[in-house]
Amino acid sequence: MSFSPCFKAALVAVVLSAGPSAVSADTALVAVAANFADAAETLSPMFTAATGHDLKLTTGSTGKLYAQIGEGAPFEVLLSADAKTPAKLEDEGKAVAGSRFTYAVGQVALYSANPETVGVDGKAALENPDLRFIAIANPDLAPYGGAAREAMQAMGLWDTLVPKIVMGQNIGQTFSLVSTGAAEVGFVALSAVKAPGKEPTGSYWQVPQEMFTPIRQDALLLQAGAANPAAAAFLDFLKSPEALAVIVAYGYGAGN
Repeated sequence: MSFSPCFKAALVAVVLSAGPSAVSADTALVAVAANFADAAETLSPMFTAATGHDLKLTTGSTGKLYAQIGEGAPFEVLLSADAKTPAKLEDEGKAVAGSRFTYAVGQVALYSANPETVGVDGKAALENPDLRFIAIANPDLAPYGGAAREAMQAMGLWDTLVPKIVMGQNIGQTFSLVSTGAAEVGFVALSAVKAPGKEPTGSYWQVPQEMFTPIRQDALLLQAGAANPAAAAFLDFLKSPEALAVIVAYGYGAGN
């Protein structure tokens, strides 16, 4: 998934005009929640154009990234899919106190690769007796999976649908299960089906916010990046109007 060439060129041009490149370039190692992978790939060259610094991105479920940080992975910045994990890392002394902020607010969609499967009533799609498999991210590892479970509970369907559920380890894998037809429907990040440069395919229903706890996605500076100018610069860049425009275009609510 990516911006159209013209749109991306325009964004990069705006960034270039914002200020000079950094005098000395550094590279920041950034752990990125799977749902934000495409947006991060778009932001990376914009950040380099604006600052001269580079990013090395590693994506995965928030739970797995947290485990890797605990095992000593040298990540310098975390872009989490929740707020709880960054807060925990801060409490554990593995992050720079006061660096945490919400960079995006996640939205959820019930999606099918079949244009006829999901209509304006998501509950009706889930109650279809011909439905065999429903994909969700593992709710014990991925916040979007927890949101999917909450949404089905809010609709009174969780207990009856449990036998049909197949789980991806992260939201990217969950989207793959649906897009390949392994599952007829699935709860995915809205950003996976509503993104700049992406032709609309299949069918989807945006899950109302009142059905699940808001997915505040927090970023923070890890201790490994405390002395790296590129890591601090990237967190600042995420708050810029140029970065926020990209985040919103990828189907997220703006953070703070």
